[in-house]
Amino acid sequence: MTKRERTRQRILAAALELFDRHGYDRTTTAQIASAAGVSEMTLFRHFASKDRLLLDDPYDPVIAAAVADQPADRPALDRVIAGVRAAWRSVPEPAEQEVRRRMRIAAQSPGLAAAIRGNTRVTEEAIAAALAGTGVDPLTARIAAAATLAALMEALTAWAIGPGETPLDDVIRLALDVLDGAESR
Repeated sequence: MTKRERTRQRILAAALELFDRHGYDRTTTAQIASAAGVSEMTLFRHFASKDRLLLDDPYDPVIAAAVADQPADRPALDRVIAGVRAAWRSVPEPAEQEVRRRMRIAAQSPGLAAAIRGNTRVTEEAIAAALAGTGVDPLTARIAAAATLAALMEALTAWAIGPGETPLDDVIRLALDVLDGAESR
């Protein structure tokens, strides 16, 4: 791990600890930087804004490429679901407890609502552009992307604030199964 990666991890760990202890809205970037042993300038070199500490999402290009790779003769929603499934299988297994922690903090922070929606919108746009780039009507592409992400966000939010019995992989599969009508009864 490089020095830059270690610093980024230290900042993130300090932020999560402070968000857990004091709440997202009551934690300042100055407090986070101090707890991580860095300057605020260093914090902002690693995370463009406070909300990026929780909402950074490196998977948009992977998801968009997986959606674009789906057979063009399939309906748009089917392509998005299959693309998300393929992307999920291709990414390294996330640290489940960290994902839950980040999602829980975000779900319980009213000040993050707009940032969460903006983050989701960026993913929707990446998916819709991937579909449209393969000939899908742009409005149809946007609807399919939005429906899929709405299902995933609802499932992840409920999982993050719930009792914690269900594995993350099962929650993502359930959201996609519900969308394609394959959920177990």
